[in-house]
Amino acid sequence: MTSQASTPAYRRLSVEERRGQLLEAALSLFAHRVPEDVSLDDVAEAAGVSRPLVYRYFPGGKQQLYEAALTSAADELRDCFDEPHEGPLLPRLSRAVDRYLTFVDQHDAGFSALLQGGSVVETSRTTAIVDGVRRAAAEHILSHLDVTGPGPRLRMTIRMWITAVEAASLIWLDEEKQPPLEELRDWLVEQFVAVLEVTARRDTQADALVRRLATDL
Repeated sequence: MTSQASTPAYRRLSVEERRGQLLEAALSLFAHRVPEDVSLDDVAEAAGVSRPLVYRYFPGGKQQLYEAALTSAADELRDCFDEPHEGPLLPRLSRAVDRYLTFVDQHDAGFSALLQGGSVVETSRTTAIVDGVRRAAAEHILSHLDVTGPGPRLRMTIRMWITAVEAASLIWLDEEKQPPLEELRDWLVEQFVAVLEVTARRDTQADALVRRLATDL
């Protein structure tokens, strides 16, 4: 009696699984190359499928695939700021910034293409997706500050700092990831306190937060 060789059975991927596979392949490519340099043939090859199959799932072509990949990356970035409301504020913020910078580090050159303007595939939809990340990050931070009815100065301070974090991330990539990630993280958290202290001179809400941070260690 001959024994039958044990081979894994072929499993057809579901629609969601196949779509996820294609998005993962696209994100992997966008992590190292700008969208303009990534073709649907590249995505098909990276996923191990045919070009027509990519079109079947993304009939809008490269633009639709890029927007879907951007949305996926944006969801990851939003999750970076999803920190439990436990313990002192600054360590919470430090952990969130650490996750953000880790994402930047992992996606490397693609981070600029995904989040920086100027891409030829940029549209009002992609701009809205990126802006949504910034707004979500601001809302997360404001919720951690536990301020009822934050005023315009405090809200502006938070949004300005988030813009500074994004700009610093892009410059960090341009500077060959120097200083080290941990140092950049600590520096950005220190800058958060610094801009809050400046706002505190004109805003009672910010002043109360600065006083709280002084004891919340």
